Amino acid sequence: MFKHQHPYPPFIPENSAKLIVGTLPPPRFTTQKLKKGDVDFCYGSRDGQLWVILNRIFKLNLDFENTSKAVKQRKNFLIEHKIGICDMVDCAYREKVDASDLGIQKARLRPMIEILEKNPSLNKLIFTGGRSKNGPEYFFRKHLKKFTALKLKSVSETVPRQYCFTLNNRTIHTVSLTAPSGSANRAVGSMKAFKIEKEKNPNFTTLDFRVEQYEPFFR
Repeated sequence: MFKHQHPYPPFIPENSAKLIVGTLPPPRFTTQKLKKGDVDFCYGSRDGQLWVILNRIFKLNLDFENTSKAVKQRKNFLIEHKIGICDMVDCAYREKVDASDLGIQKARLRPMIEILEKNPSLNKLIFTGGRSKNGPEYFFRKHLKKFTALKLKSVSETVPRQYCFTLNNRTIHTVSLTAPSGSANRAVGSMKAFKIEKEKNPNFTTLDFRVEQYEPFFR
């Protein structure tokens, strides 16, 4: 069985207000067998769309290649905009070596509540995926069960769903965005909101949909 160790520690710049929370990067980032176009950093897969989305929202002119410059560009952006990244899973196991969340077994979760306590400026968790099994919100809810006093309260059940909870007299909001992966494109295509935009503009893409969804929560 393949041990899928997260290759990157949490990256949380000083005074960060927002925290991007996913699950795990593809296994090739653990084994360091990167593909052309990958970036050796969080969400660096050439098949992922998070940095493509942020590149469009903030007009960053990012490089998409395996260079130290590309890594530095991403870190500088996060520092400037006070955004951190800390995925939920520290380590897991897989029978099939692929990047599917459903294939995750025996997940060892990062101590997210402890991390929030150590970073009192954080007030928003941005989940890159919803509550489906082994998604970031799913694992966060599982982690939260250890703390009987902490409960997620619904703010909006419209996609992207939003919740909040209180930690040490501090309100922390969460939002579960549509996953920035190609595998989620089919789900996006079936969404009513996407179909409405597609009908108005035949050139409207699943990437366009995500850019519009993500922008209010990153700005």
